[in-house]
Amino acid sequence: MTGETEEGSAYWYADTDEATNAAVLQALRSYRAAEMAMRRRTQQSMDMGENELLVLRYLARASKRDEPVTPVHLARYLGITSASTTALLDRLSRSGHVTRMANPADRRSILITSSAKAEEEVRHTLSAMHARMMDVVRPMTGADRASVIGFLQAMRDAVDEIDA
Repeated sequence: MTGETEEGSAYWYADTDEATNAAVLQALRSYRAAEMAMRRRTQQSMDMGENELLVLRYLARASKRDEPVTPVHLARYLGITSASTTALLDRLSRSGHVTRMANPADRRSILITSSAKAEEEVRHTLSAMHARMMDVVRPMTGADRASVIGFLQAMRDAVDEIDA
């Protein structure tokens, strides 16, 4: 974009506070670009598409909370049709990343879990990056962490709101 530099788009703003605010947004954009590049590298190294990785992450979070996951949950989470969900789960099942089993609470549905292979592959692929990220967070004060969490939640809300 014309006028943006690696440091940000500060020279667009005569007001120093606005320039500083713009620098924060530029840092956020730079982080997002780096994160998107990391996701592409992860997809390539694991030979998976974005939705496959999203399913594995969803299953990992659900497993930690001991929550059952059905194809309906995944379809809603991904915003895809049941047919697309079935095709996605077929691919992940064939590659050994997910397991399907009868749902003991509802005989008409199945439960989806990630396999030990998937968990090991994700852990192997992402553990070094997660360690580097935690190295950034650990030295922060409680107030710093609260500030960052508040900022990120407010930014999420700002971009989640649909304009009229």
